[in-house]
Amino acid sequence: MSNDSTAKTLTVAAFLCVACSVLVSTAAVKLKPTQVKNKRLDVKKNLLLAAGLLESPKATESEIKEAYSKVEAKLIDLSTGEEITDMDPATFDLEKADKDPKMAISIEAENDIARIKTRSKIRPVYLIKEGRRVSQIILPFHGKGLWSTMYGFLSLAPDTQTVKGIGFYQHGETPGLGGEIDNKKWQASWEGKKVLSSDYKPTIDVIKGSVDPNMEGAVSKIDGLSGATLTSNGVEASVNYWVSNNGYGKFLAKFRAGGV
Repeated sequence: MSNDSTAKTLTVAAFLCVACSVLVSTAAVKLKPTQVKNKRLDVKKNLLLAAGLLESPKATESEIKEAYSKVEAKLIDLSTGEEITDMDPATFDLEKADKDPKMAISIEAENDIARIKTRSKIRPVYLIKEGRRVSQIILPFHGKGLWSTMYGFLSLAPDTQTVKGIGFYQHGETPGLGGEIDNKKWQASWEGKKVLSSDYKPTIDVIKGSVDPNMEGAVSKIDGLSGATLTSNGVEASVNYWVSNNGYGKFLAKFRAGGV
């Protein structure tokens, strides 16, 4: 067979395709455990950043593990606010649970202000402890922005109303516009704000422009992101959904009553 024949060219091409496919598949399988480990470590890091327990996003694995020793994870049945004790929070995969028909529920359109359509009936919460005292409650939350689903953590004081911190670990919003949800200055502006009113109704309002401290309801208002109205609206809706009784509201009520 001539080296320039069509048949030989196709044979070589087919062999290369098969060889490359095998190499890529093998690499994907071998690297998967490392990727899963790194993803879980990154989530922990962002949780700790939202809680103010890490100062730098460049923290080492050992620094993350040391800081995470103050975190107590629990799994909560959102329909009752009760803790689930027969499942291990360390192995619970929230991303899979949100998509699993056996674990997830459909959200009625009028209640789906975060535009997520479904959510798991069981979700984790994280308690930051100083000795036996809970100093922060960390709630994982997500909701639609302009281009993407935004995933983050909301840290609340033990009164369940006051924000201690907020951070995002995954999104696809526009850099320089909606992507400014990662801006540390903007995130810091949430500290001390009230996500729940005196009668425990969601109150967060991400406004257009800047918040005047003297305006009515300023304690629950957040500066809008310039040029990113839909992302701002998405953050507002996401936070309000997850602190309501459609999200973690029943758990937060039990916590206030001393039942957690």
